[in-house]
Amino acid sequence: MAAGQVSKAKTSAANTASWRDVTPSAVVLITGPEEYLGIRAMDRIRSQVRAAAPEVEISRLNAGSYESGSLAMAVTPSLFDEAKLIEIEGLESMTDAFLADALKYVAQPESDVVLVLRHGGGVRGKKLLDAIKSSGWPVVDCQPLKKDAEKTAFVVSEFKAGGRRIEAEAVQALVNAVGASLSELAAACNQLIADATTAVDAATVERYYGGRVEATAFKVADAAMAGNGPQALSSLRHALATGVDPVPLVAALAAKLRTLAKVAGAQGSSAQIAKQLGMQPWLVEQAQRDVRRWTPDGLVRSIQVTAEADAQVKGLSRDPVYAVEHAVTVIANAARGR
Repeated sequence: MAAGQVSKAKTSAANTASWRDVTPSAVVLITGPEEYLGIRAMDRIRSQVRAAAPEVEISRLNAGSYESGSLAMAVTPSLFDEAKLIEIEGLESMTDAFLADALKYVAQPESDVVLVLRHGGGVRGKKLLDAIKSSGWPVVDCQPLKKDAEKTAFVVSEFKAGGRRIEAEAVQALVNAVGASLSELAAACNQLIADATTAVDAATVERYYGGRVEATAFKVADAAMAGNGPQALSSLRHALATGVDPVPLVAALAAKLRTLAKVAGAQGSSAQIAKQLGMQPWLVEQAQRDVRRWTPDGLVRSIQVTAEADAQVKGLSRDPVYAVEHAVTVIANAARGR
């Protein structure tokens, strides 16, 4: 099967595809600023094209340094008539010559060529993007995963694709530990999937990634939110002694309190609240159990002291360590109804 024949059908509107399930087509647009997802989408298409046509000829161009006629030269049939895969990156900084050549090409692409276009975001080349979308070619939108719910869904999907199970608490622990970078989160998933022989639990994640700053911060926050002041202060002092900056420690406290406040003020079942707030249902259920220990005044007081600590660790206090310790103590006491 020729690479360009894997999927040639066009529709009247853009065919939105996920980076996980996009398939080769005569033209595929991968857009959005999340570089890791863009790389995964391009890798997926490349592997499928090679599976369908092992002798495929692969060419790579950069739209930012493109010279007129390069695309036409790349798609010209070879002597042995192999299928072709053309990967073009840097559309967000495309030259005028590329825009002109690409507009002409996508209006009538070659049947034995797969053209993959990567646009990192911005308005440059909008005319080309609109032309691709209106022609119905597949479009993969690679946006950053900012919400915890999106990151936890990513982890669950990675483990499902890898044929491994991971417990809900382990998912959240992994996101807490390495969720700041999607590529690091994916690498951590791959490591655990490769090493695990049974379902991955929170203890396993702790062994692998418990030393990370993010994991340490949430360890302090979890103890404080559970009302265990001595453990929270002990973990906090150990973290500070080993060089952990106070800022992520306060950020972890704030994140936990925001979740609690959102759930405390929401109405409906855990599933309804999860959908409304963009959270995982199990995380909502956990917050609903936790909030029963708190009084409204205690929650308000904890949010206020954390906001004050956030300002103090960012330069408004000469003793940021005391600010964090005070916030941890107030939160732990509030969690015990004091």
